[in-house]
Amino acid sequence: MDEDAMAAVDFFPGYTAGRFTVDDGTGIHYVTGGSGPPLLLLHGAPQSHIMWRHQAPRLAERFTLVLPDLRGYGRSDKPARGDYSKRRSAADMAALMTSLGHSTFCVAGHDRGARVARRLMKDHRDRVERGILLDIVPTTHIYRNMDYKVASNLWIWVLLPRPEPLPEMMLDPKMLIAGGAKLMGDDPDALADYLETNGNAEGLHAMCEDYRAGASIDMAHDDADADRPIEAPLLILWGSRSLSTGQLFDVPAAWTGQATDATFRSIDSDHFLPEEAPEETLKAILKFL
Repeated sequence: MDEDAMAAVDFFPGYTAGRFTVDDGTGIHYVTGGSGPPLLLLHGAPQSHIMWRHQAPRLAERFTLVLPDLRGYGRSDKPARGDYSKRRSAADMAALMTSLGHSTFCVAGHDRGARVARRLMKDHRDRVERGILLDIVPTTHIYRNMDYKVASNLWIWVLLPRPEPLPEMMLDPKMLIAGGAKLMGDDPDALADYLETNGNAEGLHAMCEDYRAGASIDMAHDDADADRPIEAPLLILWGSRSLSTGQLFDVPAAWTGQATDATFRSIDSDHFLPEEAPEETLKAILKFL
């Protein structure tokens, strides 16, 4: 195992690190461990798979966990040019799970990972048995309800999609990550890893490309199948103090028509639920699954 892979599994003792190359040549880093039916865990921005480090030990008692870094984040490749749509990332995840022998699975995602999980449940609906989306409302709902309060709180939704190189020139990627450190659990080891893997020009550009896709092609994809709701059982979990969701939107109302079997629950947290409220997040996931 190379040094980079060893650093990844330091957060998940006993797990195996791997790298899977998808059909467009992008390398996807992942770790896997545990036993039982497969559970895919997807991280948010500006993080990586290690955001699930608090929940993994208990979840691994019941599930075989697969924890990847999405394209553009962590130890996965960060193409300077390419497809950063949630459809593309969902296809990455579906292919990864196939490569590991998992034909069907459950999925939980936070933030950007939740948007990938949502697209995965729509594009690969025969493969996802149950889904959990943490602290998001649909992308189209955000952009079509963008008043001053929403724009002020979700300022990266306004700045990051701007054409290159404006946001890349204006933002310091290390400051962007460090700014959320306390909400991410105030864990110096995790913060150091986020800074090492995402806190550079390459990582900032990839995140901008992710948000550019969110403001363009992702909206087109969502509009195109808006009449096809998610059919698998779905848990929408959000933080009651979250400046991304709970403090901005009526979360259940924002999901109207998006799923046929949705459960809604808030917990006492801000945006980074798995790291800020690890036990409450774990209990909600275990109860639903």
